[in-house]
Amino acid sequence: MESDQMLGEIRDINLSYLMLAKQMLREDKVSAMYRLGINQDVAEILDKLTSAQLVKMAASNMLLCRFRFDDRLIAEMLSNDNRDQTITKSHAAILMAGKPAEAIV
Repeated sequence: MESDQMLGEIRDINLSYLMLAKQMLREDKVSAMYRLGINQDVAEILDKLTSAQLVKMAASNMLLCRFRFDDRLIAEMLSNDNRDQTITKSHAAILMAGKPAEAIV
């Protein structure tokens, strides 16, 4: 994949993520913060972004979203193909909820 193409893909992912985040925050802020893994400060910043700011932020050369898990147990639970997906996904959600929300540094 060429560098320009990869940057375009990153921009598209960022823009989709930011638009989804803003929509989620408008509909149910508390639930959105939980699902996005962000804290109150980040939620307020995202919620206040204008369309122009959103597009400018999306043009970053790095992904703005990231995996919310960094351990093997959660990754395996989410990707495992077993019969009781509801319990497995609930257990993974409980484990991820115990991790701190992202902070602005």
